Amino acid sequence: MARTVKPPKRTRRERAAATRERMIRAAIEVFTEAGYVGARMSDIAERADVAVQTVYFTFHTKAELLQACFDFAVLGPEQLPPMQQPFFADFLAARSGRKALDAFVRGNTAILGRSAAIKEVAESAPHEPDAAAVVAHGERLRREGLAQVVGLLDERFGLRAGMAGDDATDLLLMLTSSGTYLTLQRYGWSDEKYVRWLTDALARQLLARPGRLGSER
Repeated sequence: MARTVKPPKRTRRERAAATRERMIRAAIEVFTEAGYVGARMSDIAERADVAVQTVYFTFHTKAELLQACFDFAVLGPEQLPPMQQPFFADFLAARSGRKALDAFVRGNTAILGRSAAIKEVAESAPHEPDAAAVVAHGERLRREGLAQVVGLLDERFGLRAGMAGDDATDLLLMLTSSGTYLTLQRYGWSDEKYVRWLTDALARQLLARPGRLGSER
């Protein structure tokens, strides 16, 4: 008779990390359902099946928990910054501007799929200074990251004549925003339709040689 092999016991650190993730996932659900103002730490604790003191001990304030939710969503399953995620390697390896944009847009769309709802929660509470600070922090990081994307596009493929780097970054910020993504989702757009449209729009707006839609698939 075969012996049952018990899985190795998780370390204290692993258990703490699993509890933290469970609280974050519960918080994302509660924030999305109730909004930032309406969400209560006690509701989040109940959803995560922990004591409310555990939530406060780990995150201290609702604003810190909101920031943790946003970071968790952006970093994704591997908990890596966007420029260390696989899509960015595809962006860097692309042999044309359009293919580079396709790789970037696909990666950004995956991030939006995870983070757009929680960002919308933060943006829906503009009169709450702590929530507004989460939005401002995220936008600063996003501008810095997208400015690097624009710089790489310009260096490798060239921007459209007359297109300044700052203007290109502004356009990238607007067109890749969670607001644009969620609006088109509500109109029934699939992620694939959104990716194809956005890749084409960005190629036409930003690149010196935008290529043709579908020509480099």
